[in-house]
Amino acid sequence: MQESGRAPADDTGINERIARRVRDLRMLRGYTLDALAARSGVSRSMISLIERASASPTAVVLDKLAAGLGVSLAALFAGDRDDAPAQPLVRRAQQAEWRDPASGYVRRNLSPPGWPSPIQLVEVDFPAGARVAYDSGGRESALHQQVWVVSGRVDITFGEQRHELHEGDCLAMRVDQPLVFSNPSSHAARYVVAICDAPAAVGARSVSSIQGRQAQEPV
Repeated sequence: MQESGRAPADDTGINERIARRVRDLRMLRGYTLDALAARSGVSRSMISLIERASASPTAVVLDKLAAGLGVSLAALFAGDRDDAPAQPLVRRAQQAEWRDPASGYVRRNLSPPGWPSPIQLVEVDFPAGARVAYDSGGRESALHQQVWVVSGRVDITFGEQRHELHEGDCLAMRVDQPLVFSNPSSHAARYVVAICDAPAAVGARSVSSIQGRQAQEPV
């Protein structure tokens, strides 16, 4: 798979946003291009092209960079211009859209850009026959997400487990294993992803405590 193609003219705005975010996050963490390349598995030359908005990277490549930077994929789309103050409200027309050049899926960041929150919402239009395999695995910080299918069918393979989701179904997971999204149907699907890059909400019961209680309950 190619890491990228040249950036189409109509992708200039979103590619510039991604470029700023990758560069800013890398510098904030004190990583050189070589260091980020080693952490992410993305070549130094490709990172340089991305930071100059001179390439249109795939979702898989961006996910590897996000993992190397210790953030979610959605975080790479979240930033706005430095001189634009963050606002708690973003209108539909202002929500950034991006098309994955490999799969053709279109993602739209629903959350207000730059607003400080552990939760990010993303909507994805997933074409018929599309498949995206994220193999970056675990991150240094806990990353939880839930996928809610608005329409159509989405198959999700998480580690060794495969789930077939239809309209209205919702799947929760901690993103610490390879993750594959696919749409084997002949119709496009749409789903919303809620991402939390902080520990699970206060008051939520841990998986281990739930499993322990279930083991004590009579069958």
